[in-house]
Amino acid sequence: MTFVTEGKGAFDTGILRGMGKLSSERVLLVTAGCLLALGIALSLVSGTSLHGVARVLRWMGVVALMVFAWRRRSVTPWIFVAMVAGMEVGFDAPTVAVEMRVFSDIFLRLIKTIVAPLILATLVTGIAGHGDLKGVGRMGVKSLVYFEVVTTLALVVGLVAINISKAGVGLQMPAVVHVGEVVAAPPPTHWQDFLLHVFPENIAKSVAEGQILQVAVFAVFFGIALATLSEEKRAPVLRLCESLSEVMFKFTNVVMYFAPIGVGAAMAYTVGHMGLGVLVNLGKLLLTVYGALVGFGLLVLLPIALLFRVPVRRFLAAVAEPATIAFATSTSEAALPRAMESMEALGVPRRIVSFVIPAGYSFNLDGSTLYLAAASVFVAQAAGVHLSLGEQLLMMGTLMLTSKGVAGVPRATLVVLLATAATFRLPTEPIFVILGIDALADMARTTVNVVGNCLASVVIAKWEGQFGIEAVSDVVLEGMAE
Repeated sequence: MTFVTEGKGAFDTGILRGMGKLSSERVLLVTAGCLLALGIALSLVSGTSLHGVARVLRWMGVVALMVFAWRRRSVTPWIFVAMVAGMEVGFDAPTVAVEMRVFSDIFLRLIKTIVAPLILATLVTGIAGHGDLKGVGRMGVKSLVYFEVVTTLALVVGLVAINISKAGVGLQMPAVVHVGEVVAAPPPTHWQDFLLHVFPENIAKSVAEGQILQVAVFAVFFGIALATLSEEKRAPVLRLCESLSEVMFKFTNVVMYFAPIGVGAAMAYTVGHMGLGVLVNLGKLLLTVYGALVGFGLLVLLPIALLFRVPVRRFLAAVAEPATIAFATSTSEAALPRAMESMEALGVPRRIVSFVIPAGYSFNLDGSTLYLAAASVFVAQAAGVHLSLGEQLLMMGTLMLTSKGVAGVPRATLVVLLATAATFRLPTEPIFVILGIDALADMARTTVNVVGNCLASVVIAKWEGQFGIEAVSDVVLEGMAE
């Protein structure tokens, strides 16, 4: 009896300590928020005499956030803190902030070294390790059906939002377009070109160029070929791929220690290079895009999650870190390794994660698709060209094709937008005006891309009845605990 009482007392003490820790963390967050808000308010309403005080208050808020992150002892809070600190550096010292871009580029380079080997190893292991070739085909069909339905809904949301806001109506066009912004309009994309681009001609070239879809297609064929061999000949290659996938997940865990520096540098460069004044330029279009992306999340992604009984809170917690990386770097590829790791830790089998998420980077770019729909109609509105409902639906069908396979391509949405404008004989001048807010819009649409692909992997796992039935790798759990 005494033992039970002592155990209960220790348990109660642990609870009190945990509550005390949570309470102190809330105090730190509230304090940081108040200091940052007060500093921003003083910067907006006061004269130059109090700008120094406002800056000190903002940095005190950043320090409070750093203390919060230190107490949590996890990489994810540090990434959020780095975003805030990066914005502050970009605002206070834009010259220094622009030079910090090298740290963001280092982080992106490290991530790019992970992507191709990780996809190759995990896909081959998933296909050849289980030997269920019919299951792979079934999963592929389900994934494509899901991708097309969701991206079509994204196009619809984008078209509805821009037609309601009419953000392009009355836009004053600049008389001169800067030479550095002129981009030659590419020829219209045909379905034959896209289909041919899916298949690799040289796997080394595909890896070097970061062609995710081509690497995935090679891995699928390689895995199918490996699965048809005898156990004696298959086992050595399969063990090599299994070991390689574990090494790449461990590599991801190591690289993620550098993520706060890379993310902070990316935010500092964005604010320092463009200035906070960019928030005012074409604000109506930016608000339309952000509002449409939020609406897409609430009206499409959330109902899908509820329909397939996805554990929403656990999913949001798992996707927070890759989504933050995507928002700060504006690059879906930068978040891919961590997204795959997070979804596996959530309960999605590795063979499904390694198939659905890479495929989604070419077929399920929800945020980019929505943005393209809104931006295309914006161009027509700015040029004073009236598009009928039928013409907008035809444009939507064109975008369903031209938006595929744009992940990892610099200014890919700009290229697709120019191709669409050329197809429908729209002027290109309004497109160059959009460049002023493209970076900010890119942050939001990339985040939705990553969240949408993560959700797709969970949905397919639920659809296949495979969610949460396999043990998670110790390396993956270690990465999530850091």
